[in-house]
Amino acid sequence: LLATAREAGASDLHVVSGRPMLLRLHGELTPKGPALEEASVEELVGPIVPERLRAMLAEQGSCDFGVDRGAQGRFRVNVARQRTGLKACFRLIPPGVPTLQSLGLPPEIEKATHHHQGLVVVTGPTGHGKTNTLAAIVDIVNRETTHHVITVEDPVEFVHPRKKAMMSQREVGSHTQTFAAALKASLREDPDVIVVGELRDTETVRMALAASETGHLVLGTMNTPSAAKTIDRLIDLFPPADQQQVRMTLAGGLHLIVSQRLVPSADGKGMVAAVELLPGSIALWSLIRDNKTFQIPSLQQRGKGFGILRLDESLYDLVKAGRITREAALSVAEQPEELEAVFAGKRPPPGAIAAQPPKPETAGGLLGKAGQLFGKRGA
Repeated sequence: LLATAREAGASDLHVVSGRPMLLRLHGELTPKGPALEEASVEELVGPIVPERLRAMLAEQGSCDFGVDRGAQGRFRVNVARQRTGLKACFRLIPPGVPTLQSLGLPPEIEKATHHHQGLVVVTGPTGHGKTNTLAAIVDIVNRETTHHVITVEDPVEFVHPRKKAMMSQREVGSHTQTFAAALKASLREDPDVIVVGELRDTETVRMALAASETGHLVLGTMNTPSAAKTIDRLIDLFPPADQQQVRMTLAGGLHLIVSQRLVPSADGKGMVAAVELLPGSIALWSLIRDNKTFQIPSLQQRGKGFGILRLDESLYDLVKAGRITREAALSVAEQPEELEAVFAGKRPPPGAIAAQPPKPETAGGLLGKAGQLFGKRGA
């Protein structure tokens, strides 16, 4: 079954009793082969559950782990019990670590790896390629620096080969109990870069923010729909009394948010990544610090000068290049009505009239204004 899924180019394989195996091909579930009986599914899935997780499966009804099947490659696996018995979902991990170029992502993302401390977050809905993007960023560090990189994952997905950097990959459940415990311990392990598989709870985010303030570059993922909502989620995880301190930390250390969607390609043979980039800037940090995150969409509208890329701009460029269809772009656009108006020629393309960042006042300009003010009072 796993070999069939790999050969078909599926992103996921579902094994459920009473149904044929289901392959997720280009975002759609496709049945293949005969229906599987409950006993067959139990016989297939039961033995691959690690011994350490069988009690969890019995008590909680589900568990997650990674498996390496040699020729079939690596898989992230979820096994759960449901009405008709066991079911399993296998996420197929690509055989090699991807690059930004192979994923079709903007090369500007690489700049985030040049910081010696701070926070970089990759966001998007589940199943839209966050893990691949994070692996590509980590590979840049692995390939080009002599840093010590610690990853904390649940489970380990991409196995990073030995290159220039020192890689320490830890798996929740096998090598540590929780993300937060691993992050706390990592600060004593002389790391330069800390990679968090998922920023999912308050304690993990608290430790990640603390690490980003103390001389470490922290990379992580979150399941949020947009860059602006990612900032709100990071802050809202904390009680009100702590939120101002969190804003101050983000205002000084947030370097980049990458938010992405996978969209079916125009030829129907794959998926294409549409990307939103929100890099750290004085303008963004001011909005975060002053609790004005509701103004971030306005900043993004005029943000070409800040290196900002809106999702709708990315979608427009992909349609213009013939890589995705107009219908596919409109289905995931943040403002589909505006994008439709652009396609119809009623509005200029997104970002075409983007304002440049405001120029700082010169000393002469400020003195001139002061002279005008004081001149009126005879000063």
